[in-house]
Amino acid sequence: MDDGRTVPFKGVRSNGVGSMTKSELIEKLAQKQNHLPYKDVEFAVKALLEQLVQALASGDRVEIRGFGSFSLHYRPPRMGRNPKTGTAVPLSGKYVPHFKPGKDLRERVNSSE
Repeated sequence: MDDGRTVPFKGVRSNGVGSMTKSELIEKLAQKQNHLPYKDVEFAVKALLEQLVQALASGDRVEIRGFGSFSLHYRPPRMGRNPKTGTAVPLSGKYVPHFKPGKDLRERVNSSE
């Protein structure tokens, strides 16, 4: 039953959970916004993602109300293992992107189960 809230995914991961590529997202948006040329939708999606990447690369936090926030989390240096040899390898500290879903997104996802 399609209530208009769910987006069908073409790809399915091995764990059975669907995934959507950037191209599929652009295609879906272009279909729903048929008054806009495909190239405009493609440009908008790519520009949005580029701005998000630039903000995170600058150390900024990006908050989209009702959706969630993107930030950086610091992973401190630690000892890892070379999977081939099993020897200990020092790994340096680094920043990794982090997404925290907003309340509206969490509620909507949980209500669709």
